Amino acid sequence: MAIRLAVLGDIHGNLAALEAALKDLQRHKPDRIAITGDLLLHGPRPAEVLRRVRDLESQGALVIQGNTDVAVADFDYSAAFPWQEDVPASQRAAAEWAHDQLADDELLYLQRLPADLDPAVTVERVTRTDARVIVCGHTHVADVRELGHRMICNPGSCGYAFDGDPAACWALVTLDGDAEPTAELFRPMYDAQSVAEEISQRGLTGDVYRAATVRTGRLVR
Repeated sequence: MAIRLAVLGDIHGNLAALEAALKDLQRHKPDRIAITGDLLLHGPRPAEVLRRVRDLESQGALVIQGNTDVAVADFDYSAAFPWQEDVPASQRAAAEWAHDQLADDELLYLQRLPADLDPAVTVERVTRTDARVIVCGHTHVADVRELGHRMICNPGSCGYAFDGDPAACWALVTLDGDAEPTAELFRPMYDAQSVAEEISQRGLTGDVYRAATVRTGRLVR
């Protein structure tokens, strides 16, 4: 019997993009939803996104913690951004703002999510696992590729894309017994301009760049 897994992540506080992805994926009636972390930082609606994710988890979705969720939850910037010696003030301001939007129980939920934070061990772990299919996030670039006998699926960033397409992202992975697994990428449209305007109106340091990133689908900094 085929299993259909919907995968999305890197929502980054963009509720409109999340809702567009969820509306689109429901048409395909997946058996399970997996959310690959980086839920809140940068976007204008962190609390609303977290409540939606918790609701999805209560319905059976699998949720993990991304590196930026660590920054929002407890300001552990060395763990959240281990490749940066000095985390920019704009990153810290965005993390602190998102933190302040959450209730205590929401912060505890974010802190308790299972996590895997070190991207440097990706190749090592890929070569050590027997899994035929690996799903991941973090790069903000949608991609499906084969590495040896393994298929790696990155659904891209649902709400903060870097690959030139500002649409929301998600992927459908199908596993069907001994048949070759498949993964299909989807890019439902949403009103990215309105979200960009909401970010601009917030007025944090760096929001002009965050707004441009959401609007264009390319990293602007």
